[in-house]
Amino acid sequence: MAVLGLSVLEEEIYRHLLRNPHTAVDDLHILLRADPDETRRALDRLRDLRLVEGDDQHAVAAAPDTVVPRLAEDRLELLHREMRDLTRTRSILESLARDCPANDPTGPAPGIERIEDLKTVRDRIDDLAFFARTEVLAAEPYAALSPENIAHARPLDMRCLRRGVRIRNLVRRTAVEDPTTATYLRELVSAGARIRVAEDFSELILVYDRHTALVPVDPADTSRGALCARESGLVDNIITLFERLWDAAEDFPVATEGSPEDPVDLSATQREVLCCMCTVGKDETGARQVGVSLRTYRRHIAELMQLLGAENRAHAALLARERGWI
Repeated sequence: MAVLGLSVLEEEIYRHLLRNPHTAVDDLHILLRADPDETRRALDRLRDLRLVEGDDQHAVAAAPDTVVPRLAEDRLELLHREMRDLTRTRSILESLARDCPANDPTGPAPGIERIEDLKTVRDRIDDLAFFARTEVLAAEPYAALSPENIAHARPLDMRCLRRGVRIRNLVRRTAVEDPTTATYLRELVSAGARIRVAEDFSELILVYDRHTALVPVDPADTSRGALCARESGLVDNIITLFERLWDAAEDFPVATEGSPEDPVDLSATQREVLCCMCTVGKDETGARQVGVSLRTYRRHIAELMQLLGAENRAHAALLARERGWI
């Protein structure tokens, strides 16, 4: 019962009283081979938690079906308060910042952190995306995304969108012309992201909650690291630059059902397999409905997942519905 906030001794006392409702209070420490003072304190806490009732002579354990839900609710409320407190870190950061030594005049300006290690840059981006609460702005002048890049970015982006974080992403025209990248961008749009396309730009910008911005130390060589800015005036200027690029761009072209932008033409068998995959629990049942062998059925599913760029069957079903394949 530790998950409900009870110590080992408190649980032992409660369980003993459940099994032996007529135990004398003075005998508890003897029966449990525990220290008398610790036993008394544990019993007092059980009374405070209303797990035990009675007087100083006899104690009776409360019914588990009322005790456990109440303790669970109390613990959940406590955890929710702790989670809310953990998200309010601004005052902690400001307090710690006041304790930092004076800035080196030869180093970055106040409110700016220089990060030269690329792994640290990636970790910082992951952390900022994970803790984003309102909005993520991104101008990314890549030519295309590799499958590895997408596999890394997808859970971060989708987690943000599920939490209601707004994502605005600016990409280059060449990225949209790459099939793998375009498929992923359509997935983001379907999940609620806004994406625009510009013919050409070189600015790499990431802004989280309009409070923290990341830009490369050297725009011509991103391997030299990044500058992480929290100074409000500088962040505002970076946001202004992003908005200027955003206003000059065009909305990402999302393919509709039957449009020439979605050239995939599924066979009748593939469509049957896709429908069965979304509605039938077992592959054996799906294979029988389609009229193919189990091995062939599973091969069709693997091919469909590859066409969709899906990580698993549930993801494939979602993408198939979004594209109008079923």
